[in-house]
Amino acid sequence: MFRRLPRLLLTVALACSVGLHWSLLQSVAWTTMLLGNLQSLSITEAVTRTFDGKHPCSLCKAIAEGKKSEKKSDTIPSLKKFDGLSQTPTIAIIPPATFPQVAEIPARHEALTYAPPTPPPRLV
Repeated sequence: MFRRLPRLLLTVALACSVGLHWSLLQSVAWTTMLLGNLQSLSITEAVTRTFDGKHPCSLCKAIAEGKKSEKKSDTIPSLKKFDGLSQTPTIAIIPPATFPQVAEIPARHEALTYAPPTPPPRLV
């Protein structure tokens, strides 16, 4: 349970940051409106009245206001622009004055091979 809790919280935070909570609330509002309209209207009239946008319920109005206030509050913090570096950095590559000497490695192939064991091992 404790391993899944951080993932669940991260998923909920990500969904809210993208705005999925408004979609979830809007789905609940449409379902409630459709069920209410089905009690007094036919199916086609209830669906038309629910999704035409001319007859919003109180929850739909609250969702619209919430979306508007969220968009307005996002634009306020961008009043100042911070420019940390006024110039582009210059990269200078300076080679060393002397190169260190590396010991020479013998390249004889005899030093790299091994002779097979004598006599050959027997399978028991």
